[in-house]
Amino acid sequence: MSIPVIRTVLGDLAPAELGVCDAHDHLFMRSRALPGQELDDPLAAEAELRTFAALGGRAVVQWTPHGMGRRIADLAALSRATGVHLVAATGLHQAAHYLPELLERLHALDLAQLFVTELTELTELTELSEGAGGAGQAARAGLIKVAGGYHGLDEHARWTMAAAAEAHHATGAPIAVHHELGTGSLDVLDLLCGRLGVPPHRVILGHLNRFPDLRLQRQAAESGAYIALDGPSRINHATDHHLFDTLAALIEAGHAERLLLGGDTTTSAARGTPGMPYLLATLRPRLVREFGPEPAELVFRANPARALAFAPR
Repeated sequence: MSIPVIRTVLGDLAPAELGVCDAHDHLFMRSRALPGQELDDPLAAEAELRTFAALGGRAVVQWTPHGMGRRIADLAALSRATGVHLVAATGLHQAAHYLPELLERLHALDLAQLFVTELTELTELTELSEGAGGAGQAARAGLIKVAGGYHGLDEHARWTMAAAAEAHHATGAPIAVHHELGTGSLDVLDLLCGRLGVPPHRVILGHLNRFPDLRLQRQAAESGAYIALDGPSRINHATDHHLFDTLAALIEAGHAERLLLGGDTTTSAARGTPGMPYLLATLRPRLVREFGPEPAELVFRANPARALAFAPR
């Protein structure tokens, strides 16, 4: 059996080497749905990473999937320059984020095989729509990112999740899921884990604190999946109001080992928010004060190391 690794843009790590981790963020991203708000400035990304590193941060997971401006060459250069481990994503977001012609081209491909190739082969991870920042650095993705809809799953979500499950079964890679406004987590679990056979502990459910239904959040955690909660964002500012209520409910219910935290900066307009450094400068000390050092250690170090690790096949 292969030894579990975490796959970064500079190569594979033993999980114990990951360190303090922002488990859900974006250094680079562009979307048809967010015109003029692209995250595409390597200097701004470097400044964010250096501040994060100065506070003890050692890893960032970029959930930007295929076709949305991952800029793999820049990720590799930033990782070398700052010493921060960076994990890139394959997968697809909601259909609204892509030009119709790109989706048409993707539908003509074996989508699961595209994901497998990006997870397992040293390629340039060049997007079908990618221009600047997409070539010149051989690397592999370290997780599969897919997305649900608002309170349900549309045809696009079911297509991408079926491909993600097939790629998971071929590689062992974790699957990270965007939940629109925090909804639909039980539908996702029913499809991915119930019908498609992905073990729940290989699934990361994102944004659940955007829909502050504590009963639903506890039910999702009871499945064995990981729960990735958002830090502050100007776009998603309501998450600040609910974050510690959610953390308290899940920790008190015995689910501290299922929790992850990330900043989830998604647009250039949000770059002026506290961002990645806030996770360590403010949220981590609050976690320690309110729940003790052990939950903070789990959330920022031990849980990401387990959630992101997979055994290449």
